[in-house]
Amino acid sequence: MKGDIHAGIVDVHAHWLPRELFALPPGTPAGMNDRDGELFLGDLPLSFPAAAMSDVDALLADTARAGLGVRVISAPPFAFPVHAPAEADDYVASYNDRLAEVVSAAGGALVGLGLVRLDDVGAARREMTRLAAAERVAGVAVPPLVGGRSYGEGVMREVLGVAAELDLAVLVHPTQSPRPEWEDHYLDNLIGNPVETTTAVASVLLNGVMETLPDLRICFVHGGGCAPALLGRWEHGWRIRAEVRRGNGRPPAESFSLLYFDTVTHDPEVLGLLRAHASRDRIVCGSDHPFDMAQPDPARFPADNGIDAATLEANGRAFLGLGPRS
Repeated sequence: MKGDIHAGIVDVHAHWLPRELFALPPGTPAGMNDRDGELFLGDLPLSFPAAAMSDVDALLADTARAGLGVRVISAPPFAFPVHAPAEADDYVASYNDRLAEVVSAAGGALVGLGLVRLDDVGAARREMTRLAAAERVAGVAVPPLVGGRSYGEGVMREVLGVAAELDLAVLVHPTQSPRPEWEDHYLDNLIGNPVETTTAVASVLLNGVMETLPDLRICFVHGGGCAPALLGRWEHGWRIRAEVRRGNGRPPAESFSLLYFDTVTHDPEVLGLLRAHASRDRIVCGSDHPFDMAQPDPARFPADNGIDAATLEANGRAFLGLGPRS
């Protein structure tokens, strides 16, 4: 990543979208809209002000108020170009251009993660090459699943290879895909989001992605979903079943130690479980700002639960591809 950043804790998981792109990419079922200052997705209220998603000054003010040195901003998951990706090139390019302008102008307080198509390696490479040349743009944000597929094979795995080649970080963020059994009580978020993330973690681990791409910097939000609680089960399966071992040559826990995870767990015990399984140098601060499911105090929560500010700063810088602060 070109350009250094401010000192302090790095929040790798925050969202920003300019108002001119609230319509969302082609094929998206519903666009975002501002109704008297409140942000809606179609007719669904998102329960926070539209300015919190789009206003850079408000974002910077919240960053300072939260005790953070740097915020890494990416598009909200509704803006991922997954519904009609072949028609989304203009939207993707527009977002990435505006993102580069915003983070460059912020003087080290903001870092960007751009959008990218996941259906065409050539299109992905072209856009990711542009991102790699932009000041303070560190990588891409992507969904865990597209059309029932994840990162173990095919184009999605090839895109990870491009990211590793271009030294770009990858943040994997769930999309709250609807399922009929989760239509009540916000379960498509409360259960669906961590399950999507867990599926992607398993796909990366059990398909040997980190064996073939050891330099890949990939982070899974919301503490890795259910993955820390299932790692022992995956290890057991790897030892006793040949189909679990197929495609990967080492136990899942070894590759798990190479993945990054954020701290948005909402529970000290769950964060403790993540700390027990993940590498100390791969746990990074997250907030999920400005959503209502955000970690309310992203700097204090990990500090109160055994992860000091210096570690969070160092780990955040490492995820972004920066060395230790001199």
